[in-house]
Amino acid sequence: MLKKTMGFVLSAVAAGALAAGCAGGGTEGTGSTGNEADVTFARDMIPHHQQAVEMAGLVRERTSDRRVAELAERVQRAQAPEIERMTAWLAEWDAPAAEAHGAGHGDMPGMMADTDLEELTGAKGPAFDRMWLRMMIEHHRGAIDMSRTELAEGAHPGAKELARAIVDAQQAEIDMMNHLLGEG
Repeated sequence: MLKKTMGFVLSAVAAGALAAGCAGGGTEGTGSTGNEADVTFARDMIPHHQQAVEMAGLVRERTSDRRVAELAERVQRAQAPEIERMTAWLAEWDAPAAEAHGAGHGDMPGMMADTDLEELTGAKGPAFDRMWLRMMIEHHRGAIDMSRTELAEGAHPGAKELARAIVDAQQAEIDMMNHLLGEG
């Protein structure tokens, strides 16, 4: 059953990553500028993704579960190129660059406080795994909320396609993380 569930989740994550890759620069239909919602999406999602990549980078030296390590690697592989894509859009749109994730983004959905990250950094083994999974679920839920706002209010086809891909991939990862938590 676990192999079947993991296979389904991995397929869903791969499909989301493929869709995100196909999103490209996606400026057709609206010129090269995004509307205010598109700019907000990119400016907020960049530091959000940066924090997820940072959290994923903690896993290798602290985890006791190869599945958690594999999930963290997928998070890094998916979100690093998305950061680059959104940064390029902001430059194309002549919009200010995103601020670093530590710069007052505590009210952003799913962002971890510095104290949470310090606690996570100090943990190891199964305690780390549970803490990381719970925090990443919350983090992903925040990204999904932000992406749904982009889908409802954005105009840029590439940004909207990326938002769809984020919703699909991160919901699949939430399902996998909930499954892993349910085993422990």
